[in-house]
Amino acid sequence: MASGSVKKTILAAIIANLAIAIIKFIAAVITGSSAMLSEGIHSTVDTGNELLLLLGIRLSQKPADESHPFGYGQELYFWTLIVALFIFAIGGGMSIYEGINHLIHPVPLEDPFWNYVVLGLAVFFEGYSWTVALKELIATKSEENIWQAIRSSKDPTIFTILLEDSAALLGLAIAFAGIFFGHLLNNLYLDGVASIIIGVILAAVAIFLVYESKGLLIGEGADPQTVASIKNITQTDPAVEKVIRVLTLYFSPQEVLLNLEIQFQPNLSTEKLAVAIERLEKQIRQEHPEIKQIFVEAKSLSSSHKEAISP
Repeated sequence: MASGSVKKTILAAIIANLAIAIIKFIAAVITGSSAMLSEGIHSTVDTGNELLLLLGIRLSQKPADESHPFGYGQELYFWTLIVALFIFAIGGGMSIYEGINHLIHPVPLEDPFWNYVVLGLAVFFEGYSWTVALKELIATKSEENIWQAIRSSKDPTIFTILLEDSAALLGLAIAFAGIFFGHLLNNLYLDGVASIIIGVILAAVAIFLVYESKGLLIGEGADPQTVASIKNITQTDPAVEKVIRVLTLYFSPQEVLLNLEIQFQPNLSTEKLAVAIERLEKQIRQEHPEIKQIFVEAKSLSSSHKEAISP
């Protein structure tokens, strides 16, 4: 489930992007800048996306019921996919359209002063939101670098906001370049080109988010380090002869299903087998609290039958 710090990250991004969107649209109307209009669209889409992420968090916290015995944790992954589609279709698509339209029908830019003021304010707000998201991601990573942490993260809320803010900061730099060089060189087309580049960046971010969301939706297992740790805990138990198979599946960032197939020591009584399984479950949950459901398939060398035991 989402922690309070995750919600804080999303709320910080919402406040920042909403304020930036309003300022950008005002500047676009005053100056006629296509790149600034694209940036306003970008910030508006980001605000809506973060609201969708909050909705996903809320829906993912619904308790399990008969129709969803493992809960609704994957709601978060679904809404992340919707966010990615919005970034691609609305953010990227409209920015590219606006840029092409500006190339076909170039409009002279007015005094760029207000564009520069807005870009400076936007960098400040986006930088704050980006810093909050980065700190949250760093808090969850171990020895990985930032890119590896994004790829391995099972919490799409954090890396979605971080990538959105990264694209926003890069877009602001491109918008500045388009406006500055457009005025410097008296070139009416550079502003439109900047808008197209911003759209391409947003589309690239969206495609990456779709790829990551797809992996989470169709079912991703725990990382190799977690699986190795579970094997080690199980294998070192005195009642265990051999670990046959470890299967894991993420239902939400903080909810993992674990299925263990274990060959226990020969001649274990039913009572000792039950005690051993209870001991293993306790140790695994202490080491990996995100593992909420554990199912053990126990094989005993003293018999030819197989017994499935669940909590």
